[in-house]
Amino acid sequence: MFLLPLLMAAAPLAEPPAEPAPATTEAPVDWDKEFGVVRKERDPVTGEIPVDPYAQSDANAGAKPYSGEGLARAFGGQAGIRRITDRALALSEADPRIKAIFVDHDMVRLRRTLFEQVCYLLNAGCNYSGRDMKTAHKGLGTTRADLNALVENLQAAMREAHVPFAAQNRLLAKLAPMSGDVTER
Repeated sequence: MFLLPLLMAAAPLAEPPAEPAPATTEAPVDWDKEFGVVRKERDPVTGEIPVDPYAQSDANAGAKPYSGEGLARAFGGQAGIRRITDRALALSEADPRIKAIFVDHDMVRLRRTLFEQVCYLLNAGCNYSGRDMKTAHKGLGTTRADLNALVENLQAAMREAHVPFAAQNRLLAKLAPMSGDVTER
């Protein structure tokens, strides 16, 4: 019993509780601004995100169109081509192999320009207003495997639309030489 008072006397005294730090009135950090991230506003009419100016030309489509109207008919004309390109993009956005590519992409522009490109190549009465393939795909880091997955989704969309196999192959024959311009690794 004698030791208890001595031990208590030797124990350090507890420090008084610290006062809470005064509340700061600093604004939260805008990390986009800190790192120079610039968010472009969508065009109020088209819904597209603006891109740097470029020379518009059908040559940007990456190939010359087929002659005649047979392929356009095989794809169901412009309405059929639009359904096929929209479906191919929907499949690609849902495809776990490549969906990450499309997360921050301007899907409004992609949907329009992919339709225009296929429509132009099939000679279905469209002009191509998009950028050339190398510029349009720069910085995406797409691989041959990514491109293969996209082509598989396009093939699935064409099969669903009952496009004859020979007509599918003719479109793919126009698109295949562009692979070097759309893949980066």
